[in-house]
Amino acid sequence: MINKYFIEGCIAWGIVILLFCLIGAKSRLHLVSIEHLKNAEKVFCISVMIGVILICVLPMGLSPIWNGEDPGHRNQYELMAESILEGHLYIDYKDIDSRLLEMEDPYDAAAREEAGIYYHWDHAFYNGHYYMYFGIVPVFLVFLPYRIITGANLTTYHATQIFVMFYICGVFAVLHLLSRKFFPKITLGMYVLLASAFSMMSVWYSVTAPALYCTADTAGICMEVWSLYCFIRAVWDEKDDRKSILYAFCGSIFGALAFGCRPPVALVNIVVIPMLVEYVRRRKMSAKLIFRLIFAAAPYVVVAVCLMVYNTLRFDNPFEFGQAYQLTVENQSNYGNFASKFNLKAVWEGVVYNFAAIGSVSGKFPYISYNGVFISFPILFFIVAGFAVKKVRGYLKQKKLWAVVVAFAALPVVITIMDILWTPFLMERYRMDFYWIMGLLCFMFIGSFQVAMAWGKNFSRCVSMLGFLTICFCFILFLVPYDGNFTDYYPEKLLEIEKVFTLGLGVK
Repeated sequence: MINKYFIEGCIAWGIVILLFCLIGAKSRLHLVSIEHLKNAEKVFCISVMIGVILICVLPMGLSPIWNGEDPGHRNQYELMAESILEGHLYIDYKDIDSRLLEMEDPYDAAAREEAGIYYHWDHAFYNGHYYMYFGIVPVFLVFLPYRIITGANLTTYHATQIFVMFYICGVFAVLHLLSRKFFPKITLGMYVLLASAFSMMSVWYSVTAPALYCTADTAGICMEVWSLYCFIRAVWDEKDDRKSILYAFCGSIFGALAFGCRPPVALVNIVVIPMLVEYVRRRKMSAKLIFRLIFAAAPYVVVAVCLMVYNTLRFDNPFEFGQAYQLTVENQSNYGNFASKFNLKAVWEGVVYNFAAIGSVSGKFPYISYNGVFISFPILFFIVAGFAVKKVRGYLKQKKLWAVVVAFAALPVVITIMDILWTPFLMERYRMDFYWIMGLLCFMFIGSFQVAMAWGKNFSRCVSMLGFLTICFCFILFLVPYDGNFTDYYPEKLLEIEKVFTLGLGVK
């Protein structure tokens, strides 16, 4: 007798196979370039973008661990908004264990455990107060305005949904801008599939575990992707110098705010340096130009001063964000001393782990675990190939993009090293810091391959199919049971998904 899982599985697999075939078919997806889009095709792009947003945003509320039903320590942004309205920067818990105050080293996790001391997990603790060490900017961008306007607290995962929505819009905007300016032969199919794939690749972990940690991450990458959009417009798109400077000013605001969201993500601001060099190279140096550049850079100074004042008020140190005072699995009070913590072997092993680790294969559905970046997303090997092919390098140099490309390529490694030095161990969510960078870099290389090598619609089909497979793998990664996510909290739901996946065959 045919069961419902067989029918549902046939429908699901049929849709996947149909989409895969359509991507490889002789459709307009691979015949229309991004520079010749008609209104109907622009509406199609916007519709795909909205679909990607819904796919990424709607599942965030599935697990009680992450949707606010069981907030635990994951409601710190909400509490921080309340604290600011009350006129202080600490979180006013009323249950501080007196023994924690008396400890010689309250950051010693083993000593806390041995003494049975109660404490609030994953907070910063300094001078008898608990603080939030996560970036303060999301509080001012969404939590405080929502609290002031509605009188209620914004549940943390909703903030992640907001940032993910604007981030995805930013990815579609940046890739369209890059295509229009540098890679006009990018086809409609390549654009929508790559924009969708790189958006989902960047945020899939925030879909499975949205609150707190991923709120900081998605806020950071949202600020940075729009910062890049503004700077690209300023340097390569706008002909009017006044408009260019206004775009640069906006880019500086977004880039500066990223430091108050997730500092490792904000390292992407390094890319602004080669962009600035290119901007100045094409203009005559004058007092007016210098004044305009100072104006454009002003947000970095203002935000930096505000963050340093904020840190000083909390930790008596303008450069301390609270990392050293965490109450978590390991004593991190000496992590700021890079010289003492730096270990070349550990750094090498961490880099290999982040980019080339092969996770264990499980006997249980979905059978996989988290892998290194290139193993999970083979489409990123276009980055390696791009550096190896002389014509591709030559095209990027001709377009004055080579310095930007090199900076993009170095940043994932630099961010990985920072994560190694600043954290007890690497986690999958830390890769959100640079997944999006590698996606943008991969897109630039793919566009360069198509132009420099004069590859046509067959290349478009292949790349589009790789993008589609990347999207499919993001869905599989979402199903991996981990850290109280949907499938970890509801194993019976994972079993039902497995039955659909396997057409109900051989699953009890």
